[in-house]
Amino acid sequence: MVEVVAALIWRGERFLICRRPAHKARGLLWEFVGGKVEPGETKEQALVRECKEELDIELAVGDVFMDVVHEYPDITVHLTLFHASLTAGEPRLLEHSALAWITPAEIPQYDFCPADGAILQKLMKM
Repeated sequence: MVEVVAALIWRGERFLICRRPAHKARGLLWEFVGGKVEPGETKEQALVRECKEELDIELAVGDVFMDVVHEYPDITVHLTLFHASLTAGEPRLLEHSALAWITPAEIPQYDFCPADGAILQKLMKM
């Protein structure tokens, strides 16, 4: 099982989502920014590193919003989604093909990675 972390970053009533590059697994699906936890890293350290690498932002990592285990045909992930807030920078597309700030009501308009399903259901009930 692969440990994966992601950030739930709010700006007012909207939260940040990113679209995966076409050439990667689950290409062009939407997701929360984040990535794999490397050996020797805490989940929080991995999230800070991934956000810097992918969007050139710095953030403060808060509490866990939710975690899920999802089995894809090629990989099983344990995804931990953290509340996080921007502390420096404005998101830039260094890896993703697009980004958007959306409200929970707008979730159905986007095709997300399947692992995010339960998280999105929880967000839509907020």
